[in-house]
Amino acid sequence: MTGLERRYRHLLRAYPADYRRERGEEIVGTYLDLADPGRRWPSVADAADLVRGGLRQRLRAAGAGDVVPGVRLAALLALATAAFLAAFWALAEVQPPPAAWGLPSFGPFVSIGIVAWSAWLVAVLLVLVAPGRPARLGITVAVLATTALPVVSLVLDVPRPPLYVLVPQIALGVLALALDSQPSLPTRALPITAALGGAATAAVLIGQSYWGWYGWTAEQLLPATGGVLLAVAVLLAVGLTMRQDRRGQWAVVALLTPIGLLSVHILAGMVAGLGGAPRPTYPTMIAAALAVGLLGPALLPITVALRRRRTPAPAASCPTCGPHR
Repeated sequence: MTGLERRYRHLLRAYPADYRRERGEEIVGTYLDLADPGRRWPSVADAADLVRGGLRQRLRAAGAGDVVPGVRLAALLALATAAFLAAFWALAEVQPPPAAWGLPSFGPFVSIGIVAWSAWLVAVLLVLVAPGRPARLGITVAVLATTALPVVSLVLDVPRPPLYVLVPQIALGVLALALDSQPSLPTRALPITAALGGAATAAVLIGQSYWGWYGWTAEQLLPATGGVLLAVAVLLAVGLTMRQDRRGQWAVVALLTPIGLLSVHILAGMVAGLGGAPRPTYPTMIAAALAVGLLGPALLPITVALRRRRTPAPAASCPTCGPHR
């Protein structure tokens, strides 16, 4: 056995044991036949393909084969939400505080956040005109740019959006990476339509100065956006379930983490209210965000596990009479 074959067999463990016994040799043989001469390690594309295939088979074995389509639906809704927020803030960033106030700014912009919001708008445009790998690369760049803002702001000593604005945007972007590689035209048009809606909302609401609006977004815009996202996801889930399609249910589960992060101000306010505080403190908001960030991603595998336990075992089958009833 060559080193390449041994490594392919290690990757094959992503598949259920029964499936490996039935088709393992065929799968490994196919990859070996297609591998370049002299290759010692599986390519990144081959490794990702094997892991994705194994995950799909495990979900089917658990009776949850509609999880992947549900996560893709959630990715579309997450990207549309991220596009709405990015367009809102991008337009708001071009109205810095008056120079007479003596407040810091990033050149002609409110903060360095304009870099991330611009990256998001480019990613949304790529989804429309170049779906697939270019669009996924654009989303990745936007997520990385958003993640890097706190460090870059510290190094350059320039203002940035607060973490309660950046963290939900990152969560939405990570989920958006699961977007279908070949979406239909209406699907590709939804994020840019949401971006136009965000820009229109900003044009209506923004007054002469935007300074301080990032604080307003924590109390007003972010929770409202999270509420709308939840309502849309639930309505889709109900409509799809009536057609015996469970994609919407899985989409709701996948979206609970970004929805919780969008609503972290409300969640922290509830905790602070129990302690008698009139308003949530920053440590309370951090604790609420950490709780959502840790518990939210665990909901999907927990739901899959519960679904597997409830899925009845296949009925015994007679070779002559067919399935036993």
